[in-house]
Amino acid sequence: MAVTEPAPAVPPGARRCEEHRVPGEGIAHEGILRRQAQRESAARTYARSLPIVPVRARGLTIEGADGRRYLDCLSGAGTLALGHNHPVVLEAIRKVLDSGAPLHVLDLATPVKDAFTTELFATLPGKLAEDARIQFCGPAGTDAVEAALKLVRTATGRRGVLAFSGAYHGMTAGALDASGGAGDVRVARLPYPRDYRCPFGVGGERGAELAARWTEDILDDPKSGVPTPAGMILEPVQGEGGVIPAPDSWLRRMRALTEARGIPLIADEVQTGVGRTGAFWAVEHSGVVPDVMVLSKAIGGSLPLAVVVYRSELDAWEPGAHAGTFRGNQLAMAAGAATLAYVRENGLAERAGVLGARMLGRLQDLAAAHPCVGDVRGRGLMIGVELVDPEGAGQGDTAPPPDPDLASAVQRQCLDRGLIVELGGRHNAVVRLLPPLTLTDEQAAAVLDRFADALAAAERTHRTRPPR
Repeated sequence: MAVTEPAPAVPPGARRCEEHRVPGEGIAHEGILRRQAQRESAARTYARSLPIVPVRARGLTIEGADGRRYLDCLSGAGTLALGHNHPVVLEAIRKVLDSGAPLHVLDLATPVKDAFTTELFATLPGKLAEDARIQFCGPAGTDAVEAALKLVRTATGRRGVLAFSGAYHGMTAGALDASGGAGDVRVARLPYPRDYRCPFGVGGERGAELAARWTEDILDDPKSGVPTPAGMILEPVQGEGGVIPAPDSWLRRMRALTEARGIPLIADEVQTGVGRTGAFWAVEHSGVVPDVMVLSKAIGGSLPLAVVVYRSELDAWEPGAHAGTFRGNQLAMAAGAATLAYVRENGLAERAGVLGARMLGRLQDLAAAHPCVGDVRGRGLMIGVELVDPEGAGQGDTAPPPDPDLASAVQRQCLDRGLIVELGGRHNAVVRLLPPLTLTDEQAAAVLDRFADALAAAERTHRTRPPR
């Protein structure tokens, strides 16, 4: 049954800024939101929880059509490694536009493409870069996942895929099959190690060891019902799954298991790449060199770009076996090369590791004063805060139940205070922080101050809500 959706309301905090608005801005803001609700599909997501109309942006800051300014800790779901409209990105785009170079070239070679590929290969794990091939895909990360799955199936002649609970690899059919929310399962699903809510009830190194042993048994048991697969795909840090970093020892175990059995290992670095976790690529924390890397988001410098990089011996495709009209996005390649170089030359990956650890420490201090914070976790500037109902744990539970209503309330309170955050996790109860790698110490402090204020306000409101 169709549901008529009410026109989105102006964010509550916008009322605080009435005196700062330009006449007519608020009216335009409300009209645009109303028309979006009337015209766009029911599948839209961010627009529902973030009813703002961005008109200008720079670095961490977005200015809305209502005249309000927001600190953006969503960063295009991790796409904006350098924040909004960074000068080196804008200059790279202008240079291509001013040069008269063609903007659409299919998969033809161009100087812009050559420069991007050279810069990308300079950042890859050395043992992969020295013998790698690259396939430019359609413009989104999910397109690169599809290409990676097709690649390993072609190379091995096998069909099955190993994937992990809690995974998110995109919204196209094959990528969804490998994701944790798949409804029609056509892949073998394995346990992803978690300290908090460990599927084996133990967490830590023991939990990771049990997860690895489960995987090994599945592969070696002739009666497991899982034939030798075409590949294994995993995220070094599960993002949509709730910001869950894989233990380095477990990643090394997955590498050893797959290598010994001739199973290509695919690392999905769509969200974790380009310095986000404190290393240029998240697999580098463990020293693992995968057979295939799926890359998108930040590699395009804010513009659509997706590639698969893989060992040359897997390159069994025939010409035209994988194509795409928009795989030659020259502006994205120029912006991406500039972004990759800036992150590399300015040590932003290392900076993300240091600043991220500092932010995690402060959030853990905050958790000690708020029982509704069940867990604080992350790696680098990929941070998650899981909110729970501390009074709702049943007997024998290893952790209180997640509280998605409280998480939504915190997100609203953050927006009211000019802070944009996203929710994720199994039950949408994890507040996620993905600030740009250019975040300053002062900006980090402002983000955490606003979050702490929002958490306290949401907690007070939540306590007084009527019982269900």
